[in-house]
Amino acid sequence: MIKAIIFDVDETLVYYEGYSLREWYEKVGLPAMKELGVIVDWEIFRKMARGELPRSYVEKFQINHVKFWKALDEANRKYREELLKEGKVHTFKDVEALKEIKNLGIKLAAVSNASQDNTELVLRAFDLLKYFDVVYGKDYTYLDGVKPNPYLINKALKALNVEPKEAILVGDSELDIIAGKRAKLRVVQIVREKRVEGADVYINSLWELVDKLKTGEL
Repeated sequence: MIKAIIFDVDETLVYYEGYSLREWYEKVGLPAMKELGVIVDWEIFRKMARGELPRSYVEKFQINHVKFWKALDEANRKYREELLKEGKVHTFKDVEALKEIKNLGIKLAAVSNASQDNTELVLRAFDLLKYFDVVYGKDYTYLDGVKPNPYLINKALKALNVEPKEAILVGDSELDIIAGKRAKLRVVQIVREKRVEGADVYINSLWELVDKLKTGEL
């Protein structure tokens, strides 16, 4: 029986109009790095964002990695606030299904590689915070614990007081699938753009998730 569902946030519940990581790097990341006096080139940054290199890798550039990521997160906060003002952040239409899932008595968690502040910002903007029992963004005390590391997922499981076999992870990306598997959860990929191998279940809408929960398929 499913007692809890852990959701990814960006590109699973909300999306950013015209967003690309490369554009973010050039428009938001680079200016923030220049203020710190350190430039991490695109390829290294991409690998850190994709989980191919740890967040702490920037220590190689003689800068404290917590200071580095906090600076980028502060810049990202301003970027997200601006996008919200411009109406360029949107929820997927099926997020209304969260209410139905909550009504089934299932505990919900949101877990994101964005900062706690930035994660809560977008959830609050669309009145989604009320659905979640816990919300976790990346932890500055353990920045290498972002997905695909299962750390944040395990943190959510502990807070919800459920075992891995009693929970599922719902996300859109390879990072979500890897992290969920490492936490020993069944993983549901919601296919927002492209199907990623490795998930246990594939859905095209959160309403499909509701149906599978009601029929006992999950």
